[in-house]
Amino acid sequence: MTSFDLHFTLIQGSVTIEIAVSAQARAVALFGPSGAGKTSVLEVIAGLRTPQRGRLVIDGRVLFDRDAAVDVGPRHRRIGYVPQDVLLFPHLDVRRNITYGVPRTPRVGLAQLTELLDLSPLMDRRVTALSGGERQRVALARALHSGPDLLLLDEPLAAVDLPRRARITAALRRIRDGLGVPIVYVTHTPEEAAALTDYAIVMADGAVVAAGPPGEVL
Repeated sequence: MTSFDLHFTLIQGSVTIEIAVSAQARAVALFGPSGAGKTSVLEVIAGLRTPQRGRLVIDGRVLFDRDAAVDVGPRHRRIGYVPQDVLLFPHLDVRRNITYGVPRTPRVGLAQLTELLDLSPLMDRRVTALSGGERQRVALARALHSGPDLLLLDEPLAAVDLPRRARITAALRRIRDGLGVPIVYVTHTPEEAAALTDYAIVMADGAVVAAGPPGEVL
């Protein structure tokens, strides 16, 4: 289990996002309709947005504390982030996209990832020739290859066809349990949250309206 202590306020123009949640979980769902503030919470955890006040602690590691003037930079948070708009290098093939910028001795091996995410037949293809679901799996492999301490996923199954969704969900459970990588997972589908996560934060209009086990709050 990983401890998540998310207590912060993010003000973006006329929109205010307030989070005050402490949880012990292997995977946390951020659940709610479009515009609820889920992606903004991910970006705060990733270090891409800076709250006006509050504190963010993951598994005992302080990533942000306004009062103590702590704000760990995105590169030093050891977080793998897969946004909705998957950003891959169009001039590189799948293999080089996954290995780009990864240390010489990555914590998660390439062979293990390609088997886990069913990427072996795609390794020599340019990413411009891939479907949306295939690109999503490549982005997930790239995020995992450096061995992050935490994985942030923003609706990773949105572009995946139905037959492959169950396989990717199973792969994410193996990542969560077999590789021991905790996950924060944005979704507006209760079935996805229930299949992967053991704690759910339900959001609406930038506020937490419920939090707890998915079976109880969704």
